Amino acid sequence: MKKTLLTIVLVFAGVIVNHVAAQTQAQPAAPQQPAAQQTGQPGQAAPAQQKKEIKDPAEYNAYVGAVQQSDPAAKVSGLEAFLQQYPNSVMKEDALELLMVAYQQTGNQAKMADAAQRLLQVNPNSVRALALLAYSNRAAQKWADAEKYAIQGLQALPHMQKGEGVSDADFEKQKTQLTALLNSVAGFSALQVKDYATAQKYLRAAVEGDPNNLENVYPLALAYLTATPPDDVNGLFFIARAASLAKDPAGKDQITKFGVSRYRKYHGSEQGWNEMLAMAATTPLPPPNFTISQYVPPTPKQQAHDLITSKVAKDMSFAEWELVLSAGDAEDADKVWNAIKGVSLQMEGQVIKASPTKLQIAASQDDIEQKRADIELSMTGPIPARLMPKEGSTLDFEGTPVSYTPSPFVMVMEKGALLTKAAPATKKKPPVHRRKPGTR
Repeated sequence: MKKTLLTIVLVFAGVIVNHVAAQTQAQPAAPQQPAAQQTGQPGQAAPAQQKKEIKDPAEYNAYVGAVQQSDPAAKVSGLEAFLQQYPNSVMKEDALELLMVAYQQTGNQAKMADAAQRLLQVNPNSVRALALLAYSNRAAQKWADAEKYAIQGLQALPHMQKGEGVSDADFEKQKTQLTALLNSVAGFSALQVKDYATAQKYLRAAVEGDPNNLENVYPLALAYLTATPPDDVNGLFFIARAASLAKDPAGKDQITKFGVSRYRKYHGSEQGWNEMLAMAATTPLPPPNFTISQYVPPTPKQQAHDLITSKVAKDMSFAEWELVLSAGDAEDADKVWNAIKGVSLQMEGQVIKASPTKLQIAASQDDIEQKRADIELSMTGPIPARLMPKEGSTLDFEGTPVSYTPSPFVMVMEKGALLTKAAPATKKKPPVHRRKPGTR
């Protein structure tokens, strides 16, 4: 779903080349007196860059000869030679910008990064150097460095100077694009190291700058949904927005399924999902006061009462008996207990501990998984050694409930007997997981 790093860098490199080329074409062959230099103050708009002029004709010719090379490798050689011969040239920053781009165009990422670092020594607020370093470190998955350079670039942007020959409109467009790109790198890098607050801050800024960019909208949704605790309302809106922006059918289907799953978990059903999906398709950002009602699961006591009102006690599973007897109110618990007390029951469970006269058994799926006995079965007589069940084995048995302890739940049964595989098929089997707080 992402544009390649190379595409982004080449587009940005074109901006740099055009900027410096415009200065070169305007450079006079004869020396002129330079104008007084101006500097921007923090919090103020940066002034237009003053015209740079090379007074030495030999220096000028060396610079122009290097800049006008069309082959990136030849340009690298020319610029390196120029910088070595004229280390204090007024055009040093411009030469390093072009050198940085030329190395990138030759595919030499290490030298590109080195040129960017050299450029930062000349101008620590070089947005172009910081941007390329941010992207190269993102490509190398060096998330901390990528985030660091991206944030430094954002901090330097207000002081970025407009190049000679660049219109005000083009300059503002460049700054807007750089802002969105640097916010994207900072936010995406923070997301990779699970710094969700920082990821939300910068990715939200990137999305507000370019609401139709799936590369930022989808990570922003993840930054909200995977945080601890999650911001489900914002996350669900942006995952719906991402689903509407996705063009690839497989990617769109994957995002939609994830969104529906998270929506159902938060809201309790899919009701309202399609309406939100339709709204997000035409609304880039959550409207004011946008909200999604959160499902509040019933308490165990409510679940127990719902069981009593919807199901006959004798038809319940053992786990459902356990839920009512352990969490239900006295009236509901009495209804279940009166229905099964003193009644011979045939069931299936897993042996937790065995002796000839008593078995400790887990009969609900939850207790089976926790290896915790929820039944104590006293046998009618000693179990023969050849029939003694092994701990951890599953067995069919018969027993009569005589008492129970609500918490931790244990049902005491007497008149225990082992059943053969030919026993009636009406025995109680381990049921599905009993419902717990926070589940549906």
